[in-house]
Amino acid sequence: MKLQTGRLIGSLLLCTIPLAAEDFRHGQPAQAQRDAALYVPELTALAKPQSSELRELVERFVKDRDGLLQIYSVEGSALQVKRLREFYQAWQVRLDALPYEPLGAEGRIDWHLMRLNLRYELGLLDRMEQKGAEMKPFLGFAETIAGLQEKRRDFARVDPKAAAAELASIRTGIEAAKKSLEGDGAKPGKIAALRAANRMDELGKALKNWFDFYNGYDPEFGWWTREPYKKATAALEDYAKFLREKIVGVKSGEDEPIVGDPIGAEGLKLDLEREMIPYTPDELIAVAQKELAWCQAEWKKVAQAMGKGDDWKAALEQVKANYVAPGEQPALIAGMAYEAVDFLLKRDVLTIPPHAIDDWTMTMMSPERQKVNPFFLGGDRIIVSFPTDTMDHADKLDSLRANNRHFCRAVVHHELIPGHHLQGWYIDRFNPHRQLYYTPFWMEGWALWWEFHLWDLGFVQTPADRAGALFWRTHRAARIIFSLNFHLGKWTPQECIDFLVDTVGHDRHTATGEVRRSFNGDYSPLYQVGYMMGAIQLRTLYADLVKNGQMKEKAFHDNILKGGIMPIEMVRAHVTGAKLPRDYRSSWKFAGEKP
Repeated sequence: MKLQTGRLIGSLLLCTIPLAAEDFRHGQPAQAQRDAALYVPELTALAKPQSSELRELVERFVKDRDGLLQIYSVEGSALQVKRLREFYQAWQVRLDALPYEPLGAEGRIDWHLMRLNLRYELGLLDRMEQKGAEMKPFLGFAETIAGLQEKRRDFARVDPKAAAAELASIRTGIEAAKKSLEGDGAKPGKIAALRAANRMDELGKALKNWFDFYNGYDPEFGWWTREPYKKATAALEDYAKFLREKIVGVKSGEDEPIVGDPIGAEGLKLDLEREMIPYTPDELIAVAQKELAWCQAEWKKVAQAMGKGDDWKAALEQVKANYVAPGEQPALIAGMAYEAVDFLLKRDVLTIPPHAIDDWTMTMMSPERQKVNPFFLGGDRIIVSFPTDTMDHADKLDSLRANNRHFCRAVVHHELIPGHHLQGWYIDRFNPHRQLYYTPFWMEGWALWWEFHLWDLGFVQTPADRAGALFWRTHRAARIIFSLNFHLGKWTPQECIDFLVDTVGHDRHTATGEVRRSFNGDYSPLYQVGYMMGAIQLRTLYADLVKNGQMKEKAFHDNILKGGIMPIEMVRAHVTGAKLPRDYRSSWKFAGEKP
């Protein structure tokens, strides 16, 4: 009780004694006070070609693919899959015929990345077809809906009477599918049922787009189709609700259960190939376990420094209880952001343009979004997670604990500078065509590499701040273990939650939010793996080039940012200027031959 009182007094002192402006901004001027001329770069360097010979080729692919998806817009329809497969295969033929030897180092990187991307997209189409086949027994009406929209997009004149009959057949098909599932016959699993329910949401949007196009413009169309359309859409909504409630197990007023959609060993093999990771899932889990062991050893040191003996969870509890009063979180976050900038500028370890320092903004996260993201997010802006006055008392306390001072200090530089905000600033200005090759191993790996590096540089000083940083580092290692075990079919979502609580020290609500975010959201299967594995790749590359004296640290970091987003093995080729042979295959054992 005495300890809690002292903490409360400390929070009140922070609230009542505002920091001086120069302390708050750590030497950085307010945006309006900075000389605007500092926002303008040296133009001589920008007047020279910066990108590879294949930049326009990549940009053309993106525009043509996006145009094709506008034509064939019904996600997962047989026609969309067919046309995309033909498109990707035609690109493969043309790319293979492109003269390779005249290409420079950067052109060769783009050639290999495009070839890798095409193989991956074709593999995803196979995966989509497989999932479609699993849903077909209770989603047989989907192609009828897709056909209506695709005929409209082909500018075929609609026959109102025939359209009404198709709408009636859609409703009949839905009712028949629902009736069969209500009986004693075989039922889909929760994963397939949730996938189908989500698909029906998309089909409903497609059907509405089709109906709205003709309704009101063709009087006869409305006369024939208005009532059949209403009944078909009502049947769609009712069926989606039925699947969610009766098969998936969604209960009214409660959060959606964590179901996920594990892709299995073969699916992981495809995704790992796309990320240029020459390890099996089990080997990556072994790497993560080594990192976890390092974290656990450091936790003992921190707990001892905080007077908790070897009880790292007691040290973590003390850290979670140290949060600011309502209304003070934005100032805390901003001060931490400028503190990291000041630390890095003094050491001159990478280029941070004044424009990038000034052009980020801040918003507050909604209570609903905090259920999926208990901690704050970032990028072009930082989205601060902190309790609002509408939240339940228990939820407020949960949010305060999750967004304590020391957790925040470790996350702010991950989200802003030198992390995601700085990455985004460079991505928009250097090799922007490589956004096609988006990968969490580069995006999240870079931000986590800086958590590693700032720890080594001495940015994390106090035992409590080290505890905050260790919480996240332990969490990143645990993410690899639980997400791969889930996708291999070895762990359930509940086992993943329990693992985060027991091994990382999560509160149960934050563990649930993290697992829900990983499996019920739209994150790729390897997204959670990409954080630490990408950071380990960059750590190895740093050791090979900077520690060995082959490259200055600032040049190393600037080169990575200017090269654009891509798998780290291709970052390695970019930074070293390697001219890859045509038959190059991923082979970089960044974690050792036998991790």
